[in-house]
Amino acid sequence: MKRHLLSLTFSLLLINCSINFSSAQCAMCKASAESSIKDGNKTAAGLNKGIMYLLFMPYLLVGGLGYYWYVSNKKKQQLEEAAEGV
Repeated sequence: MKRHLLSLTFSLLLINCSINFSSAQCAMCKASAESSIKDGNKTAAGLNKGIMYLLFMPYLLVGGLGYYWYVSNKKKQQLEEAAEGV
């Protein structure tokens, strides 16, 4: 068990050190969106929808997994109660 924990820690450290950090270009995106709004283009609306989509998906996945866990746990408890009653 201790060996697995050490291996996992070393692997995470190695992965963390090997990631190349990139600079965010939020100012460029903002300027592009503002200029497209002035020109009457719908690019900014598409950009906002994309951001909302990226924000919503993790919550949807975690919520789905939580619901699945809840249902399976409830079903397991019902089976255990039925087995005790027999």
